[in-house]
Amino acid sequence: MYTVTDPATGELIEEVPNASDEEVLAAIDRVHRGFSSWRRRPVAERAKIALRAAELFAERADELAAIMTLEMGKRINEGRGEIGIVVDIFEYYGTNGPALLADEPLALKTGKAVIAKEPIGALLGVMPWNFPCYQVARFVAPNLVLGNTILLKHASICPRAAAAIERVLRDAGVPDDAYVNVFASSKQIPSVVADPRIKGVSLTGSERAGISVAADAGRNLKRAVLELGGSDPLIVLDSDDMAETVKATATARMRNCGQSCNAPKRMIVMSDIYDEFVDGLTKRVAEYYRPGDPADPATTLPPLASVAAADEVAGQVEKAVSQGATLRTGGKRIGPGAYLEATVLTDVTPGMDAYHEEIFGPVVMVFRAETEDEAVAIANDSPFGLGAAVFGTDPERNRSVADRIEAGMVYINKSGGSVADLPFGGIKRSGMGRELGALGIEEFMNKKSIRL
Repeated sequence: MYTVTDPATGELIEEVPNASDEEVLAAIDRVHRGFSSWRRRPVAERAKIALRAAELFAERADELAAIMTLEMGKRINEGRGEIGIVVDIFEYYGTNGPALLADEPLALKTGKAVIAKEPIGALLGVMPWNFPCYQVARFVAPNLVLGNTILLKHASICPRAAAAIERVLRDAGVPDDAYVNVFASSKQIPSVVADPRIKGVSLTGSERAGISVAADAGRNLKRAVLELGGSDPLIVLDSDDMAETVKATATARMRNCGQSCNAPKRMIVMSDIYDEFVDGLTKRVAEYYRPGDPADPATTLPPLASVAAADEVAGQVEKAVSQGATLRTGGKRIGPGAYLEATVLTDVTPGMDAYHEEIFGPVVMVFRAETEDEAVAIANDSPFGLGAAVFGTDPERNRSVADRIEAGMVYINKSGGSVADLPFGGIKRSGMGRELGALGIEEFMNKKSIRL
């Protein structure tokens, strides 16, 4: 069952039944049959439709933001911001798609050749709830422009967002059989991945879900792109404005109520500025992040996406403290609804569960490092490798440290976020493949060598 439950109050708003097995098979057949005609549309036409989709997303930003606020508790201003990046993504591929898909000439030792860039067929997208529109856009926009067709299974708490996205794309000119939203259950996904009419799968979600989908894709020799969890490190080497550094790092961590895979979850601070940083961060988190209605632009701390999610994060904090971590501020559940106080933890050590876990909520962990080598060692001592950040005043030092971090993305004097033309993705247990930018259109592409 797909459900809309207001996380601010816990009120059940709507229930949408799962698709039957027959309906799922019919949806697969639609996108499979639609591929032959969609791929033959000139790339300029597909790109034009993407640009029209960008216009419609911009026009419906308030509507889409309100849906996200209701379904998963996103602050209304952050919802509008999310639609802004969605618009950028569709504009990027609508504008650059034809050039990115042009034949690539090869100069051979004898003779000539080109790499022709072609779509591979119908794809399955399994999307998460934390960024209900952005995550869909970064998978869908490049693949529609490339000429693939899409079967989209959204998160079970986001049926209204899923339907609204499909309406936008349909109104932009995407044919009925080129993009199909299906309210499938998680139990139906293995059979969809196994279906020979589906040529690849993209999943953004938990590590456990990624392992399951990767296994299904591997058994069936399907391409897969997986964007999974992260416990991103942020190294603070020094600062010439500690108040600004504290504000920037707190903002990055607390964005989307801490429910962002590439948010900096582990602050690693050099010992000579550690106490000043922790004191400032604790004060900022305790005083600025106050629970409130996510539909109110003045709110700084919205609810988590569900009561279950809030309970899980609160349990992680409680266990960390019981194992010896120091709770500097926060950590308590607030009801009704899915609220959790913004939290700062220090003295987390390798023997504690929290040291290696991803805490998906408004919780900051701060670590002390005596040397750069120790800071890098702490940063890399994680099963995840999505993103990372380095804050400091010396550009050469910043870059030197960034080069030693094991991650798919490193930001210098900024953290997290996403832009349409910058590839996004991780290593280790944070997944595989890249989305966005020039690389994002290549994951489900047939790079065909043609000898001339």
